[in-house]
Amino acid sequence: MNKINSFLLALILVFASQNLFAQQKRSLTHADYDGWESLSSEKITKNGQYVGYQISPQDGDSHLEIFPYKSPSTKALIPRGLGFSFTADDAFAVGKIAPQKDSVKVMKLKKKKADDMPKDSLFILQLASGKLEKLPRVKSFALPSEKGSWIAVHFEKELPTKADPADSTKKAEKPKKTDGTKLLVRSLDGAKSWEFERVKNFGFAQNGDFLHYTLAEEDTLDNAAIYILNLSTGESKLVHEKMTTYSNVSFSPQSKHLAFIATDDSLKAKKPVHALHLYSVSASSISSIEKSTAGIMSGGRISPDGNIRFSEDETRLFFGVAKDYVDYAYANDTTILDEERVSLDIWGWQDAEIQPMQLVNRNTAEKKTYLSVLEIGSGEVIQLGSEILENVSLENKITKDVALASTDSPYRRAYSWDIQIGRDVYLVDFKTGNSTLIAENASGFARLSSEAKYAYWYDSRDSSWVAYELASKAKINLTKALPVPFFEELHDSPSLPGNYGSEGWLSDDSAILIYDRFDIWKIDPKNPGAAVNLTRGEGRKSQMVFRRERLRFDETSIDPKEALILSAFNENNKNSGFFTTTFDGKVAPKQLLMSAHRYAGLTKAKESAQILVRRSTYKENPDVYLTDLTFKNLTKASNLNPQQANVKWGSVELISYLANDGTPLQGLLFKPEGFDPTKKYPMMVYFYERNSDTFHNYRAPAPSRSTINIPYFVSNDYLVFVPDIKYDLGLPGPSAYNCIIPGVQAVIAKGGVDVANMAIQGQSWGGYQVAHLITRTNLFKAAGAGAPVVNMTSAYGGIRWGTGMSRMFQYEQTQSRIGGTLWEKPLYYLENSPLFTMDRVETPVLIMHNDADGSVPWYQGIEMFMALKRLDKPAWLLQYNGEDHNLVQRKNAKDLSVRLSQFFDHYLKGAPAPLWMTEGLPAVEKGKTLKYELSN
Repeated sequence: MNKINSFLLALILVFASQNLFAQQKRSLTHADYDGWESLSSEKITKNGQYVGYQISPQDGDSHLEIFPYKSPSTKALIPRGLGFSFTADDAFAVGKIAPQKDSVKVMKLKKKKADDMPKDSLFILQLASGKLEKLPRVKSFALPSEKGSWIAVHFEKELPTKADPADSTKKAEKPKKTDGTKLLVRSLDGAKSWEFERVKNFGFAQNGDFLHYTLAEEDTLDNAAIYILNLSTGESKLVHEKMTTYSNVSFSPQSKHLAFIATDDSLKAKKPVHALHLYSVSASSISSIEKSTAGIMSGGRISPDGNIRFSEDETRLFFGVAKDYVDYAYANDTTILDEERVSLDIWGWQDAEIQPMQLVNRNTAEKKTYLSVLEIGSGEVIQLGSEILENVSLENKITKDVALASTDSPYRRAYSWDIQIGRDVYLVDFKTGNSTLIAENASGFARLSSEAKYAYWYDSRDSSWVAYELASKAKINLTKALPVPFFEELHDSPSLPGNYGSEGWLSDDSAILIYDRFDIWKIDPKNPGAAVNLTRGEGRKSQMVFRRERLRFDETSIDPKEALILSAFNENNKNSGFFTTTFDGKVAPKQLLMSAHRYAGLTKAKESAQILVRRSTYKENPDVYLTDLTFKNLTKASNLNPQQANVKWGSVELISYLANDGTPLQGLLFKPEGFDPTKKYPMMVYFYERNSDTFHNYRAPAPSRSTINIPYFVSNDYLVFVPDIKYDLGLPGPSAYNCIIPGVQAVIAKGGVDVANMAIQGQSWGGYQVAHLITRTNLFKAAGAGAPVVNMTSAYGGIRWGTGMSRMFQYEQTQSRIGGTLWEKPLYYLENSPLFTMDRVETPVLIMHNDADGSVPWYQGIEMFMALKRLDKPAWLLQYNGEDHNLVQRKNAKDLSVRLSQFFDHYLKGAPAPLWMTEGLPAVEKGKTLKYELSN
């Protein structure tokens, strides 16, 4: 054989092997979902030397991967690990190990009691040596947040000791009644340790100097108590005892004080009386505040439902006061049997909130507290909050003498139809408790600047950012004089447009950073007209969205001396990356990294330049990559879902087209692997508002909560098209037609679409658009509509049971986009309601609408189904019992996935129909069969 023939033979063998490899790839099945992995909880030590994250299948046992930053291939694997943390000294990783899921299932099938079920364990991994220690039957654990090398481990209840069968005279020891269990406190290296029995709760001081622990009562002996442990000396000191419960236990920032709330009333008491206690750690002295203490609001009581917060300088203690209990004669009448009590809701026109909202918010309302402050030095209590000052907003770190408070009570009655009601904003002085109204009926959410020189908010009525200088009491418009809009430019609903956000204030309140659609502005409130565009307009010029990356998770203000790292997203081609620039705005942003990927979740080590970031495309899993602030080299650390290499995955293409009215739009076209435009593929069309910016998002195969799983259908040789939709006010249905149909036609023109076998599917707002489209066109062979509104006239007066809100706002101001009331625009409601033209439908429809839907009234799906049934049109309604708007229970999501694929395979691929479609599922067979079997 000559050399040429040998070469040709080798070439043929190469192509044959490649073709064989391609043929060996398989399509996704519904069985693939459970094992598909996702990544979470990525962390890096403060010094940047170690990295860890959790990898979890959708259903099964997760694991942790922990490794040196410089050696990502040297991984410590913790099977079934979860909820881990690095210690404050960067020396250990600590977390839980869950029981094997299969073992738990076996025990559940055997009907084992909760105490007999497998319990979590704890692992302690020494990072430098790799030494791994495990502790069994762990309920919880804690670590100091700022410094120290300590751990506290709370164990599960010990199993009862069984009697020795060889000793018939000895009975099994009866356990004492307590809800406390053993607590182990030790240094992480094990050199020091202490154990305490019947502990109920515990916690470290932030600086790791002390630990508090509370003992539960034992056999009703009235011996509950609270202690603190000095971790340097090992001395455990009694703080307080003989209360029924201790709660809200909190150290001050530097452990000078310990505060807690306690009561000696019975656990069954309907109206327990609580007191607030403040313990001085150094002096071992305690003081108490009760409802009779001077300064507590009239008719108030100390509430365990409010948060306890210390100021950073430890001179103030903030706590919650609630209205005192009311004695209702009817409620306290012991002569009335439960079956005799009236159960009634009264809807009053004068109520600020309608009854369903009140019922949804009842628990919150019953636990409503009003902020008070204790001046620790003087012992003076000052009431800050009230029924007028409902919400007093404390900063993450309390360093100033003032806070903002707000209330929307004067405007709350209109909230059922106007979700953009205003609020009155007050400045509250901690020293005096005095409040000053600084903005009446403001259309924004006010915050304090970092140095508390200004209050600021976005005024949606004026489409401007404003500031209020506290010293001069002057209101300043920060953006009105600037040459670009700061409202959402693509806003297309009847509500006031929102904004692009602000990034916060420079450390001396000299300027605030505010975003427009593309760029970042540094604005001096004393001279807003001289604002500096930090990105020099390059964002708008190139359609690039620049945003500052926050490198310190605990940041309270922006240090202009630190690196200014920007994320970047190109709206045209959807590429993303990172840039850097300066705070003076004198240089154009410098590109560090830009590529055809999506980047997300940037995390920087607190004390070094090391960075973690996730990167993805439709084909590439969102794996963790390692780099630093230069972004010069990215090292892939994780390797999610290696099994994907054996699956037919496909690709995605960005499609540009024009709507019927000439508006430029984009859409995503997902294509099967090995797509051949000369062949014909069935096509699914899915839509919901705008999705083209998700071009580089990874989409995992997963059971359907409501919509088609795109990777599943693409892997099974479907095209899937996802067009963007732009809306005209008052015309939501026609707008969908105006955008979706031209997009479909643009895809058809590219080739490869089996025009005779196309379908549409959508959920909620998308379900409505599906219902509307099939009354306008017979272009689609089948349709799937999840939770569709088909009758806007009845839905307008319905309730969103999840929030208790009337649905009026939906039509007057937001997504449904009618822009007026039913009596102002009756024709718009009728013409946009597909129910009234259901007689035009020629498309078989699969509807899903669940009987516990908290967003769209369930009867909307019934109205659609009954109309189609009455008209003798092929339609099926899937109603998952007890399920909400989107499916929550995985078993039901798996079921829906099967039925969606069977339905569309039947109509678009000619597959046999399953029995649930041909025979239905009679009520007498409910729970006995699923009827997935295909008919002959």
